[in-house]
Amino acid sequence: MSQPFPVMVATDRGKCGQCPAICCGYITQKIPTPRARSDFEHLLWQVSHRGIEVYKDEDGWYLLMHTRCEHLLEDGACGIYETRPPICRDYSNDFCEWDEPAERHFALHFRDYDALLHYCRERFRSWPR
Repeated sequence: MSQPFPVMVATDRGKCGQCPAICCGYITQKIPTPRARSDFEHLLWQVSHRGIEVYKDEDGWYLLMHTRCEHLLEDGACGIYETRPPICRDYSNDFCEWDEPAERHFALHFRDYDALLHYCRERFRSWPR
C-alpha cells in the first residue's frame, strides 16, 4: 500500500479512474481491544493466515484482510455500481489512499505472525521465547 502514486490526470471517473482500486483490494473489521494474553494468542492465529494483518489506529484495533472485491472489472471500475452496497455508496474519495497510504496513520501494524509475536514478547515478559 505504500507505493508512490502517479500525478492525477482528469478522467470521466475522476480520481478513481486513475487508481488501481486500492480501496477495493481489502476490507477491515474493527475488533475489541486486545488486552489479555489469550486475546493476543487469538490474533496470532488470525495473522497466521495469508492476507490477514492487524493494526491499531486512533479509532481502535482492526483486522485487515487483503481480498479483492469480486465485482471489480478489469479496468478497476465497479461491476455493480448502480446496486453497490451502502458502505461503497457512502465512501468518499475526497482524501483517500490514492492521496496517502492509510498505514501512515497506524500506531501499530502487524503484517505477519513474527511481527505480532515480537510485540507479544515485549508486552508480556512471561511470553515463551
